[in-house]
Amino acid sequence: MDLHLTDQRALVTGASRGIGNAIAQALAEEGCDLLLVSRDRAALETAAADIAGATGRSVDILAADLSSQPEIERVAAAAGRIDILVNNAGAIPPGSLAEVDDARWRQAWDLKLFGFIGLTRALYPALRLRRGVVLNVIGASGELDLPDYIAGSTGNAALMAFTRSLAKQTARDGMRVVAINPGLVATGRMETMLRGRAQHEFGNAERWPELVRTMPYGRAASPAEIAAAAAFLVSPHSAYTNGSILTIDGGG
Repeated sequence: MDLHLTDQRALVTGASRGIGNAIAQALAEEGCDLLLVSRDRAALETAAADIAGATGRSVDILAADLSSQPEIERVAAAAGRIDILVNNAGAIPPGSLAEVDDARWRQAWDLKLFGFIGLTRALYPALRLRRGVVLNVIGASGELDLPDYIAGSTGNAALMAFTRSLAKQTARDGMRVVAINPGLVATGRMETMLRGRAQHEFGNAERWPELVRTMPYGRAASPAEIAAAAAFLVSPHSAYTNGSILTIDGGG
């Protein structure tokens, strides 16, 4: 299927690895030019070279810490023409209320929660000019109220509300905002998450592979499966989809 994304320009955060990198790759394969943003310049350079080499599309990079408002403003000022914003950067640590202290909680939310909100606000005027699309990659924990991932469940639930609330404004402005709630995805971060859960459930973090076998289909999602859904949601084929949050967790 031709998604009619040729010559669109997408800004993807957290794009140097994992889900963000897979989404950037999928969008470039569909004809998008890219601006990749993450904190790790070296990883961004590698990702950009790989994507540009494979697709022939223009791939720019910008190293920035999106937990900082001045950095968000710097990214917005440098972005130029943007048709698609993919908010993906952020990793909230596992742990219970007692285990995640205020400093770690605030640090994680500054990037994942306020980073999404701040960058969307900063880029909104440019996106409105292009009748653009915002895609928030949130997380299924926002639907699950997990006590051993309390900071993540709470932050992701807030981003779900942000997506649905913003949709009422984007509709008036000829834009769209959508979201994906991935379950566990086979990235480097998955092992960290499962180790924490195994410690809680079994008292032994090394038993984390047992949790993979209990997932639907006996595996986690692949980054490419999340990316394929993302590419469709931001495309004109999904032009009447606004405020929707797609859960991709294998039905589990």
